[in-house]
Amino acid sequence: MQNVRLAGYMTHLLTATGAALGFLALMAVISGDLVKAFAWLGVALVVDAIDGPLARKVAVKENAPRYDGAVLDLVVDFVTYVFVPAAMLIWGGLVPGVLGLIAALAIVAGSALYFADTRMKTEDWWFLGFPAVWNIVMLYLAVFPLPGWISFALVMIAVAMMFLPFPFVHPIRVRRWRALTIAMLCIWCVSAVLAIVYAFRPGALIEGALVVTAIYFLGLGFLRQIETTRSQSRS
Repeated sequence: MQNVRLAGYMTHLLTATGAALGFLALMAVISGDLVKAFAWLGVALVVDAIDGPLARKVAVKENAPRYDGAVLDLVVDFVTYVFVPAAMLIWGGLVPGVLGLIAALAIVAGSALYFADTRMKTEDWWFLGFPAVWNIVMLYLAVFPLPGWISFALVMIAVAMMFLPFPFVHPIRVRRWRALTIAMLCIWCVSAVLAIVYAFRPGALIEGALVVTAIYFLGLGFLRQIETTRSQSRS
């Protein structure tokens, strides 16, 4: 029994290390080293991927009830998915000047509301609205540099999308097309890692893979929306 309780609290500790990794990423952002910042965020993403299955395996709600794993996970996600990426707009120069500050403030405030949205997910695990994965947005802005005003416009569109009932796929939990979606996710992960290793200049092949996978994930949302609209029109 003691071993199970220890495993539960160690799982909470593992989740909490994501916040520490986010702080290291923030330090790298402030120093102007986006490559190192994304590397730390990548490690945090690995932690985020494994702590959930571990928490369910050791039943943290029953065996480590002092801490609320869902709240802890949201705190860490806000640091790594929102706060640090927002800082990249300013210190990373992805959207320079006043536009960068406005976009960063919109990201932080809008995402705070989104994280508290009780309708964030559907019953079959689709996200409703852009799921505030700003680390991914910043990676694309780093790999595909655009004029500041265009990057600003794209960020603000994504902020608005958090509050619109447009579906975004959860690549692990959505069952439909799961095999293909996970395969595309693996391609994206490898491409993202290589983009960071090559300091956001990975070459046409990797850039193409990033574009194709983005189109795939966005396309699933459009397909879901079309099916939902048709179903509502029939009823």
